[in-house]
Amino acid sequence: MIAVLVMAGVASLAAFAGLHWYAWRRLVRDTTARAGLARRAGAVVFVLGPLLMFAAVASERAGAPFWLQQVLSWPGFLWMAFSIYLVLAVLVGEVVRPLLRRHLDRRSAPGGAEPEPGPVPEPVLVPTRGPDEPPTATTTPASAPTPTAPEPVTPSAAADPSRRLFVSRVVGGAAVVAATGIVGNGAYGVLRGPRVKRVTVPLARLPRSAHGFRIAVVSDIHLGPVLGRGFAQRVVDTINSTQPDLIAVVGDLVDGSVEDLAPAVAPLAGLRARHGTYFVTGNHEYFSGAEPWVEHVREIGLRPLENARVEMGAFDLAGVNDVTGENYGDGPDYDKALGDRDPGRAAVLLAHQPVMIHEAVKHGVDLQLSGHTHGGQLWPGNFIADVANPTLAGLERYGDTQLYVSRGAGAWGPPVRVGAPSDITVVELASKRA
Repeated sequence: MIAVLVMAGVASLAAFAGLHWYAWRRLVRDTTARAGLARRAGAVVFVLGPLLMFAAVASERAGAPFWLQQVLSWPGFLWMAFSIYLVLAVLVGEVVRPLLRRHLDRRSAPGGAEPEPGPVPEPVLVPTRGPDEPPTATTTPASAPTPTAPEPVTPSAAADPSRRLFVSRVVGGAAVVAATGIVGNGAYGVLRGPRVKRVTVPLARLPRSAHGFRIAVVSDIHLGPVLGRGFAQRVVDTINSTQPDLIAVVGDLVDGSVEDLAPAVAPLAGLRARHGTYFVTGNHEYFSGAEPWVEHVREIGLRPLENARVEMGAFDLAGVNDVTGENYGDGPDYDKALGDRDPGRAAVLLAHQPVMIHEAVKHGVDLQLSGHTHGGQLWPGNFIADVANPTLAGLERYGDTQLYVSRGAGAWGPPVRVGAPSDITVVELASKRA
């Protein structure tokens, strides 16, 4: 198993290096006439960018000093996103490149178009005779005209170095502009804060008295070296503006220790809901130290549900630890959270990962609220996330159990989202008896 993982890692690094070399070749080497300052500067960028990216990931995982994480994270994680769309844009440029060359070839022809063949002339009779012979007639093909000076041949875009350089610069410049625009727009979408979505979920066992009960679901805020206190305050303001009956924080609140991130998390003490705010762990809490975080969120007013259940009057609200906790001796315990409840009551389960839906179905849960997927976060990553999770985002039914998956409020790694906008969802429970 270890050998397989090592081989997979080596293959991934080789592919990563190969794609960066390909992008450097197209964007730097092919757009510079000679090995000068511009080419050396481009090489530095394509070496420094990946180094900063790996350093950002390693510093976060290793628990490096928080100031160092902040210094490395912005350029490193932005390069992660930028390199993805830069390579994709360069690949699209391979389709544009021959079309542009063909267009330039047509423009370089006389009159701005390729010359058309003229009519073939008829043979011409030319009289010939010897010194003592009478005149005779013979034919000389008109296709052999009197020799004239050859016309200059205009080189094609493929053969002319200056034309090749022009094409490379146009395609490469467009690729850089496109990648910059995509990443810039995706970063703005994250930093401005999540937007509110509203979903109505009918529950068969929900009594009429709970019809219209509103749960604000927020997941994957990912406060850390990139997203800090200001972002947390925007999330809190957005949630409070919906005036929910209950707030559910379904994991991946932080990327870092309590010592480093307590000031960033502090605004969550301002969350307001009639029935309180509840919290369950995500996989990133275990990477950051789940036990101290559970205690800290309790101190600021959130109520952790560690394989536990509370009766909300009209329905049961339960929460289980994330499956990653199994590696730390603190995994989910569905029997403890749901085993002895009244089966006649509706049950809503908070569970970070959508894959936990199968246990929820076994335990007769009416609705599971999850996050984790980020909706893919960076297209085309959504295709991979969709394969790895039963539901990528939104509401789906599994037997008698419904699953709602939020795309999350923040972002892990690059503070960028493409094709998967962040959200806070207000889930309104509807009684079928109403």
